[in-house]
Amino acid sequence: MNATAFYFESSMAQESTEIARGLRRRDPDLLDRLIEQYQHRLLRYLVYLTGRRDLAEDLFQETWIRVLERGHQFNERYAFSTWLFAVARNLAIDHMRRKQPSSLDGLLNDDEAPLDVPATGQASAFDVTLRREQNEHIAAGMQHLPAEYREALVLRFQEGMSLEEIASVARVPLGTVKSRIYRGLSALEPWLKGAPL
Repeated sequence: MNATAFYFESSMAQESTEIARGLRRRDPDLLDRLIEQYQHRLLRYLVYLTGRRDLAEDLFQETWIRVLERGHQFNERYAFSTWLFAVARNLAIDHMRRKQPSSLDGLLNDDEAPLDVPATGQASAFDVTLRREQNEHIAAGMQHLPAEYREALVLRFQEGMSLEEIASVARVPLGTVKSRIYRGLSALEPWLKGAPL
């Protein structure tokens, strides 16, 4: 392991330890910082997971309440984001079970438009329009994927999680994560080909 990698791992471990201590103390400043740091990623994940912005916002609030209530359960050996996404996923599954659809896809409404995540930076109007069209094609395709494929793709490519982190969040073996990503990308291919370049 080179010095940079060692420093990065050491820094991550120290950050996780500080987060764990703060959560045990129910430190409101820490919670504010965590919400600010993870709010966009978490909400985007929940929107893709449930397919509904209003439901995602409710689950987003419930997730942070659960973090406050059960912060003492956070294991500092893992990244906080992995634990946070697992908490959110469990809440979504609990909600799904209460509604009793056969899958997360049962929560989707056909008349809802896909979430348009605003572009960041100073792109030209043409670039923004092109990116929006590409996102609409991909979002349309994502809505046709089984929930477990959609979840794996969002965690991998939008959240940048490692395969091991995804396995931890989804509570499945590493091979299953790889399979879901491969199959999800294969199923998404017709929409990717239809996206403007």
